[in-house]
Amino acid sequence: MRTLTSVTIIAGLIFLTGCTGNHNKLTSEEIEQGWELLFDGKSLDHWRLYNGEGTGSWGVENGCLAADGTGSDSTGYIISKKEYASFDLKFEWKIEPEGNSGVMYHVVESDRFRTPYLTGPEYQLIDDTGWPEELEEWQKTGADYAMYLPDTSKKVLNEPGQWNSSRILFDNGHVEYWLNGEKIVEFEAWTPEWFALKNSGKWAGAPEYGLATVGYLSLQDHGSRTWFRNIKIKELPSRETGPINLFNGSDLTGWTQYGTEKWYVEDSLLVCESGPDKGYGYLATDMYYKDFDLSLDFRQVSDGNSGVFFRSVIDGTIISGWQVEVAPQGYDTGGIYESYGRGWLVQIPDEKENILIPGEWNRMRIKVVGPDVTVWLNDTEMTRLNDPAIGKANGRIALQIHDGGGIKVQWKNLVLQPL
Repeated sequence: MRTLTSVTIIAGLIFLTGCTGNHNKLTSEEIEQGWELLFDGKSLDHWRLYNGEGTGSWGVENGCLAADGTGSDSTGYIISKKEYASFDLKFEWKIEPEGNSGVMYHVVESDRFRTPYLTGPEYQLIDDTGWPEELEEWQKTGADYAMYLPDTSKKVLNEPGQWNSSRILFDNGHVEYWLNGEKIVEFEAWTPEWFALKNSGKWAGAPEYGLATVGYLSLQDHGSRTWFRNIKIKELPSRETGPINLFNGSDLTGWTQYGTEKWYVEDSLLVCESGPDKGYGYLATDMYYKDFDLSLDFRQVSDGNSGVFFRSVIDGTIISGWQVEVAPQGYDTGGIYESYGRGWLVQIPDEKENILIPGEWNRMRIKVVGPDVTVWLNDTEMTRLNDPAIGKANGRIALQIHDGGGIKVQWKNLVLQPL
């Protein structure tokens, strides 16, 4: 934990009204209701740096969780040590004049993302009137940053140096932002409207933004002195959902194509086929799926060098994640390959290669829970793997066309059960 310097502390004293006393505590009623305290006024035990250890520019100051203002757009982020899916988060905060900060959620931690805001939606905190540049409405306090605007008729923001109370409610995709006792933002995540906003504005160049259904909380030191207290969270139950048909048999709704290879629907089948560029191609789900049980049928019409990626992120045709192999007989169908770093994690023994039926429909099942992956092909277990790196990851499901040309594979009955 970082200890703030005496100079930094003196510079901030005029803003401190104290976080000690009756702050940073839970009542007996709150404990019974399931609330968890994320800051006790003494330590940062629930927090650490994003993609790192320690707490960097964050420390404890007079019972407050405080940023010393040395962070930047690319540094100064701490995240919760625990991931959350649906939750009710309450916190109090204040900033110095011309200050800028934010609270993010559903953050994906990965060395492929330099900052939390590339994946996590943000409740914006900023000095609306004192910021030295003109602000758009989507940049002001209480906005779902660069997405949904706060209701100005209900918004009351206290001046810098004064405490504000905020709340983020995320309940199975229903989202509410509150400020000083008033609900100022309300929307539904992952609807067609949500995706239209995401793909038309600031996040059009951030393909992984906002897709995770579970992730870390994050606090931002954006180069301003910022204080937090009374940070508490209550986890909400996930809504039970039945199986999800990832492919509707009619079009590619729910999927995004990467690369120039061919993906199309023919006779109610999903088809991948090499194009003239003979390069890599991917068809990825619009949503992230972390823990799941996925079943699908595939038929290798020609060549058949393909695969099913899981917990993967994509940049153009560069994919990072894990692939369950789909390939011609003799080339490890049902094995697991890591697309960066380690390569093959599990290859199939020779005696299991004949389980694949060339030119016919094959049934594959992939179950991923935490660090555990199990793969079946035609009701035969092919792979059972426990891998900590997989356990930490999150991402999309993606179908692959290998490079080299001459590939054509058909798919159907892609059914996923979230776990």
